[in-house]
Amino acid sequence: MSAATTRSRTPDRLCAEAVDLARAAAEEAAAPGVVGEHAGLVSEGDRVVTHYFECKELGYRGWRWAATVARASRAKVVTLDEVVLLPGPDAVLAPEWVPWSDRLRPGDMGPGDLLPTDAEDLRLEPGYTGEDDPRLQPGYFDSDEPTPNSPLSEEMAELVEAEDAEVTPAPPAALPAAPRRGTIAAVAEELGLRRARVLSRYGLHTAADRWEDGFGPKTPMAQAAPASCVSCGFLTPIGGSLGQAFGVCANEFSPADGRVVSLAYGCGGHSEAAVMPTPPRPAPPVIDETRVDPFPLRPASDSGSVPETTDEDTAELGHS
Repeated sequence: MSAATTRSRTPDRLCAEAVDLARAAAEEAAAPGVVGEHAGLVSEGDRVVTHYFECKELGYRGWRWAATVARASRAKVVTLDEVVLLPGPDAVLAPEWVPWSDRLRPGDMGPGDLLPTDAEDLRLEPGYTGEDDPRLQPGYFDSDEPTPNSPLSEEMAELVEAEDAEVTPAPPAALPAAPRRGTIAAVAEELGLRRARVLSRYGLHTAADRWEDGFGPKTPMAQAAPASCVSCGFLTPIGGSLGQAFGVCANEFSPADGRVVSLAYGCGGHSEAAVMPTPPRPAPPVIDETRVDPFPLRPASDSGSVPETTDEDTAELGHS
């Protein structure tokens, strides 16, 4: 161990004795009555010492005021370097900061909230917008010929040139409307390709896994269902590659109403789960006109709960 290392670990005597200077600096930086007792010192280097004082401020349990003092070589005057509030070993600290993109959960967005997507989002990939098509670049076609994505058709252009008419945004009813079908832009819009970015294969897989976890065949509801959604009349199919495994539930009494469900999902609201039974009809009454049923005018003697008694048994009690 070198001599310099030994000296750096041994606190300087004058700096270690400058407790009052360090306390005065800490009280000047803090509110009155916040700086507590001296809690020790640490040698930061040659002739550099940090004094620690307890922090009595509410909400800062375990924190300490740290005042660092130092003196120049061969000098007897100790000066102040800095005063800071530092957490101690048992200090109450805030949790580690997490970016908002990692803290966001489904359902957190509200009206007016904006959720920007990263330019390198793995769930998205570049789509077709027509910018790379040379036929859509200016100067590719002659000036007299409309471009493939032009709102004017060849018939409209010839009519304008022959009659010297003015083309307005809303053409008169007598003039033929510009047909959009057949142009590259119209076909791209019809196929849903005129988007800057579309779902990537990774985005499709993550969406499928998320929908499968929510309304898939392994959920308790699907395990107890009488049949799967693929045979349910309330299932509305969706397009695209995800339509081969998912659909939208349209049963208002189902727990998955309006949700994207797996074709292997199921619930008790299946359209063919059960057929409402027909209420049983009572049997027709049977009337026997050849027999007379006796109908007594008085009840039978043994039909009551009080035993029958004779007049002799009650004679000695008297008659009412």
